[in-house]
Amino acid sequence: MAVTTYRLDVVSAEKRMFSGVVQKIQVTGSEGELGIFPGHAPLLTAIKPGMVRIVKQCGDEAFIYLSGGLLEVQPNVVIVLADTAIRGEDLDETKALEAKQKAETHIGHSHSDVDYAQVSAELAKAIAKLRVIELIKKSSMG
Repeated sequence: MAVTTYRLDVVSAEKRMFSGVVQKIQVTGSEGELGIFPGHAPLLTAIKPGMVRIVKQCGDEAFIYLSGGLLEVQPNVVIVLADTAIRGEDLDETKALEAKQKAETHIGHSHSDVDYAQVSAELAKAIAKLRVIELIKKSSMG
């Protein structure tokens, strides 16, 4: 009989954000979008700012914003070690929009490569938060 679930732990420096049995997850790795299904080959990769989309054992979905970190896939367990993790429903849309606008303004005024890299990272984080907020709105409507 094929394995249809695995254990997932999503932890940040502050706290454990999720621990449970899931069907699959979707996350943005350093090389692009990753779908982790049961039986996935062992893997260790960096995570870009974005989200982890979790499909729980019962089929319900959960979204967690990640500022970056590491993804480790083992035969029966997947661990997401996030620098910062925020449950999608806890994200503040107004603050994320303000951060995005501030970063966009700063990009036009950056004078060095260091400024540009830092502001680009802030912009990526703000856009990722807004994407998670949008997905939660869509999933709660359907």
